[in-house]
Parts: sequence; structure tokens; C-alpha cells
Amino acid sequence: MSRVKLLLILSLATLCASAYGANSARPGTINYIEGSALVAGASVTQKSVGTLALDPGQVLSTEQGHAEVLLTPGIYLRLDDDSSVRMISPDLTSTQVALDKGRATVEVDEIHPQNNVQIIDNGVQTQLLKDGLYEFNADNDTARVFSGKAAAREANKWVDIKGEHQLALNDNAPEKAQHFDKDSAKDDIYNWSSLRSEYLSEANSDLSGYYAYAGYAPGWYWDPWFYGYTFIGPYPFYSPFGWGFYPFGYFGYYGGYYGRGYYGRPYYHGGIHEGFRRDQHFAGGGMRGGGFAGGGHR
Repeated sequence: MSRVKLLLILSLATLCASAYGANSARPGTINYIEGSALVAGASVTQKSVGTLALDPGQVLSTEQGHAEVLLTPGIYLRLDDDSSVRMISPDLTSTQVALDKGRATVEVDEIHPQNNVQIIDNGVQTQLLKDGLYEFNADNDTARVFSGKAAAREANKWVDIKGEHQLALNDNAPEKAQHFDKDSAKDDIYNWSSLRSEYLSEANSDLSGYYAYAGYAPGWYWDPWFYGYTFIGPYPFYSPFGWGFYPFGYFGYYGGYYGRGYYGRPYYHGGIHEGFRRDQHFAGGGMRGGGFAGGGHR
């Protein structure tokens, strides 16, 4: 990389940091729209992406389109066509949204024991407990767990939903979650969510290299090229779809790889994967942000 290009990139990264400081994301921030989306009946424009956030009681709906909403750092809610979601509580300590219509997926890349993130469907609270991929369908009131673990509050008790299981969220539901074939369940909303995760991984690799050893804490960071927030955590990890995410300075630490080219699906032939195991002291040292206090089922 030429010195001029590197200086330009670092200058843009500095501007990006300033923009992030002025417009920090919070639960309910709209991170992406595709097609038609509305908040409180008003059309969402591309200019409002990254700055418009749902307040308690506000509804985000789609017609022929999709939308992506940030929840707590490392968690994305994605809305399908002809669907709507209502913000209940946008607090970091207790994040609740209600799916009123249609379908939504939730990608959980990082969650802490103190997080209390809940999706409400048909009046039933479902708490997300582990990293993974979740799907909610308000048309048939079903919660699916592709990977991870959740717990639904039904009949005054918590019902666990583990990976590759689903639970009907109604009075006639079985007492236990039922197995489903996750491969046959990979439809349009699943594929679109995977594509979004890939783009976010690409943005992550951009910023994690550009910022290098700037000392920033893990969290949401605005990418001006990607025109959206991506998540940068304290250590390398893979999304539920297999896309790689890296901490600040990771590419610089392992040979100065800036920008695109080293995000993607895992590989196990030395290099990056071996670096994960070799340098856990780097992944955890001096970069872990504070947790989020909260309560709920564990």
C-alpha cells in the first residue's frame, strides 16, 4: 500500500471516529434499509440510516423491502418483507422489541450474562441467551433457534429453545421445543441475513485494520465507505453464518493486512485461525469494554 493511500485511509478513519463520537449508536438505530420502510408511518430515507433510532412505542414496518436494526452491541435484528416491529425498551440494560407482523431474524455475535435482550411475539417474551441465529414469525407465532439458545416465558415458566429447535408461542403450544430441519428452513430472509452479515464482516475488516492500535473500546463503529455501523469486538470471532470479525489492530498485528481480503469463512491451515489460539492474551488484554447490567432468565 502506498504511503499516500495509507495516510488518506488513516485520515478518513479519524473523521470516522469523530462521526462515531457525535452519532453513537443505541438500541433501535436503523442501520440499513432496502426497498420501502417506514417509521411511525413516515418513509425512511437513506440519509436517516445510522441516525434514526426507534423510541419506545415507535413502529418500523416494511412493505416490499427489508430493514436492519441495531440492538445491543453485536446484535442485529433484520426485518423481512411486509413485516413490522415495535420498540418496547431501547435500554442497554433491558432491550425489548415486539414483532407485530411478518418475520424477523436476529443475529447475535456477542452477548454478555448481564444482557437482557428479548423479542416479544404474541405477548410471549423470548430472551436470547447465547451467540447464534434466531428467527421469529408473527404470522404463525413461532420462535426458531438455528444456533444458540433462547428461553420463552410461557404459562409462568421459562421454556428453553436450543439450536435446531422451535417453539410455538401460543396457549396450545407443546411444553417442549420441537426439532426442525435448519437446512430446509434456509429461505430468502435467511439468505439476505447471511449477505448482510458478509457485508458487515467486510466493513469490520476495513475498520479493524484502519484504526490499528488506536485503543478504541469494542462496540458499534461507523464505516463511511460502507455507510453503516459494524461491530468490532475484543477478540476475533465468526458470525453464525461463518463470516469473520476481528478486533482493532488484528490485521496490523499479523502483517499489516488492511482493508478487504481476509474476511470470510473460517479456515484452519495456520495463519488467522492459529493466531486466534496463540494470542488470546492480545484478544483480551486492555480491550474489553464494560458489560451491560440486566436481569432475566439464565
